[in-house]
Amino acid sequence: MSAGRDANAGGKRAVALSAAGLVALMLAASFAAVPLYSYLCKTTNFDGTPRRAAAPSRRTLERTIEVRFDANVAPGLAWRFEPVQRTLKVTLGENVLAFYRATNTSDKTLRGIASFNVLPEQSAAYFNKVQCFCFTDQELRPGEVAEFPVSFYIDPQITADKDARDTRNITLSYTFHPLATPKAGVTAEPSVPAPSARSAGAGSG
Repeated sequence: MSAGRDANAGGKRAVALSAAGLVALMLAASFAAVPLYSYLCKTTNFDGTPRRAAAPSRRTLERTIEVRFDANVAPGLAWRFEPVQRTLKVTLGENVLAFYRATNTSDKTLRGIASFNVLPEQSAAYFNKVQCFCFTDQELRPGEVAEFPVSFYIDPQITADKDARDTRNITLSYTFHPLATPKAGVTAEPSVPAPSARSAGAGSG
């Protein structure tokens, strides 16, 4: 009987240790999820995510695609977020600069971070971002308005892809998510300075 009780106790300890290890693994995974997702989004077209380009395009074609700009705010962030331009006709290979505008509609300083994707998904591999405000902490004071630029081009190679070559419209969608505000006495992470205001027409140049 004693041996049976010892074996039973040992089994319970093993289960408890396994459970504790699983909890620790899940906790570590939760911390790694955001940077891992950010890395995937910056280097691949994972989940409809555009590729990150190291330099502007140097080749253009006469064909155009209409790019639609979509803006969303996740629950818990009292911001108004919208594209400065709703749509742009973009020549393949053309280097384009577009803008989004965010307004803090609350009476508190709030921080947010943006994620993005491109639809249809088969076009994401050819939507190349040169610069954007995604995955960077942004902070707005009460009532503050800021405009954020996104520089991109559509790779002319899209015309050689049988699944994507008939694309006529592409939607670039951003969603701002809330970030916790640092507690009093704790130095906040540096935020990216808001760029100077630009007209909506700037995206067509």
